Amino acid sequence: MKISILLPYKENYSPEYAGAVSIFVNATNKISKFNKDITVFGYTNFKKKLSVNYKNINLSKKILKSQSKEYVEKFFKIQENIKPSIVEIHNRPNYIKKLLELNTNLVLYFHNDPITMNGSKTTFERLELLSNCSKIIFNSEWSKRQFLKDLKTFYHKSKKLIVIHQSTNKVNIDLKQKQNIITFVGKLNTAKGYDIFGNTILKILDKYPKWKSLVIGDEPREKHTFIHKNLKVLGFQNHKKVLNIFSKTSIAVACSRWEEPFGRTSLEAASRGCAVIISNRGGLPETITNGIILRNLNSNTLFDSIESLIKDKKKLKDLQNKSIKNFFLTDDYITNKIDHYRNEIIYKFDLNINKHNFTKKLKILHITNFNERHNGRLFYNTGKRINNGFIRLNHSVLEFSDRDIVSYYRNINDLNGSKRLNKKLLEVISNYVPDVIILGHADLIKKETLEFIKKNYPNIKMVQWFLDRMDGNWINNKLRFLDKINLMDTSFCTTDPCSLRLNKKHKVFYLPNPVDNSFETLKNYNNKFFNNDVFFAMSHGVHRGILKKGKYDERESFINKLLKITPNIRFDLYGMNNNQPIWADDYLLAISQSKIGLNLSQGKPTKYYSSDRFSQLIGNGLLVLVDEKTRIGNFFNKDEIVLYKNLNDLSEKIIKYSNDSKKRNEIAKKGRAKYFKYFNSTIIAEYIINKTFNIKKKYYWEDK
Repeated sequence: MKISILLPYKENYSPEYAGAVSIFVNATNKISKFNKDITVFGYTNFKKKLSVNYKNINLSKKILKSQSKEYVEKFFKIQENIKPSIVEIHNRPNYIKKLLELNTNLVLYFHNDPITMNGSKTTFERLELLSNCSKIIFNSEWSKRQFLKDLKTFYHKSKKLIVIHQSTNKVNIDLKQKQNIITFVGKLNTAKGYDIFGNTILKILDKYPKWKSLVIGDEPREKHTFIHKNLKVLGFQNHKKVLNIFSKTSIAVACSRWEEPFGRTSLEAASRGCAVIISNRGGLPETITNGIILRNLNSNTLFDSIESLIKDKKKLKDLQNKSIKNFFLTDDYITNKIDHYRNEIIYKFDLNINKHNFTKKLKILHITNFNERHNGRLFYNTGKRINNGFIRLNHSVLEFSDRDIVSYYRNINDLNGSKRLNKKLLEVISNYVPDVIILGHADLIKKETLEFIKKNYPNIKMVQWFLDRMDGNWINNKLRFLDKINLMDTSFCTTDPCSLRLNKKHKVFYLPNPVDNSFETLKNYNNKFFNNDVFFAMSHGVHRGILKKGKYDERESFINKLLKITPNIRFDLYGMNNNQPIWADDYLLAISQSKIGLNLSQGKPTKYYSSDRFSQLIGNGLLVLVDEKTRIGNFFNKDEIVLYKNLNDLSEKIIKYSNDSKKRNEIAKKGRAKYFKYFNSTIIAEYIINKTFNIKKKYYWEDK
């Protein structure tokens, strides 16, 4: 694993004239756990370098050729051979387009205002950066806000965008060694407010002759001359000397006029126990925990602030103490943040997940049909059961009912409501920012929408569950299931995945139909009197809810044959023979009147496949009869459900258990207890989460 760091062109990675970027990179590299894997690339004429893991990119001196362009091209060619896992680019967004060709993880650091830089000035350029970079790092919240200007809220909480402030080492400072020194460090120009400082400090030194002032910095493009016997302008000094001066300084001033993205001067002054005075510009307030912030910057306000500290020694000492005590932007702290995102990129998992004891509470966006528009008719559905499980695990769950949304938003310009649905999903993501998106039969969510989310929120896990059978005549269901499978971290279906001949590269798991203790509330085995012996129901389209003329289900033939050979049994049938399908509480009332539930799914029996009727029947305490070819019997003992081989065997067993109340109730009770123990909605929800996050836990139904 290799990490390559590209400095800005002409950034001097040398102790002789090190810029803020070089100081930051060198300090964090030294203590990074990836230290041995990092190589810094740059261009400087200075012989001394800040670290040994540095390589200089030598450039030719051609008048008509851009050295900056040559710099990037040479770096690119070097990286083609190295093949790094991560390339970190500092402060040059315009380098990204060329480096995309490396096909590796690109991390862009902003040390300046993004909207003033080539390659990130326009919204389009910034959207391109968001799309192309694995992470974008800002040196302040202010810089991040600048980047997000005019971008839709969808992007504002992207975990690609990280604020990592600059840092410095923390040392023990003896405040008794502080001297009457007021220090200014930085470019000696109007942008940095040096003219304001100079005019102010002359007045301060005249009024308080026991105080001195030190100025560190240069500026060949502007000339500001301030002369006083107690004022020393030291010019540019190496970093070590600057820190030593701050250790002796009592008051440090950083009075920038311009919106400074961060401000290393005030950061280092605070770390050395100075009482810091800053202007309220850009990211400067983020560099200190305690200090004086000038919201109205001018010579008078600066004079008053300095004088208040000179005159009030208690206030001065208090600020100095708090600066040391509360300083937290240490090299150790910041390096840990940097190494964290490197781990996240390389190992592609959420580092907050405890692999042995999953305690993280997730934000789950559950997208399925919650059937609001059907006025409770379809309330008792599997999506609701799974949803209840997530909630019982104390996760935060936001329900997104896709079919209801498209129903409400259909119009001439959006006939099926899909455009509004997908747009609304992006709006929800921008506000909620889930850890996991779980889709159940959410066909109208476009692949392009999920790809867009995944690209901008790479930490979001994506999961799908699917209930319908996918074999034989139901190949279209399989195509629906496969449509988005490449985008899924995990997929779940109620058929044994091996029998579906799915590509082994996909993580697909069997999903039992869950029961829920708030839905399956009956215990029919306790009843003594029943109006019916056998309950069976099917529907001709769940959402339509009524029989459809001309539609035939092969199960009707099977049931009608069963009626003929079992003439003295009382059958309660729905969805066939002109009996309308039954739903909701009417359904519960009907099954409460039957001894036995027949679980018969469409098509030929397939390993483990069943509609959710099975969980509803066994969960409400009916004796359940199941075709043995489904192999659902693998999950049960002989005294927990009843398996049948064929039509005649089914008829004989119906007659037998209709007349043997004791045996029937014993089996039904044990079957219900087994199903609630191993297949309840909380366990199924946990199973979905654990498989998605690679949490190792064995479940009852696995490897049966």
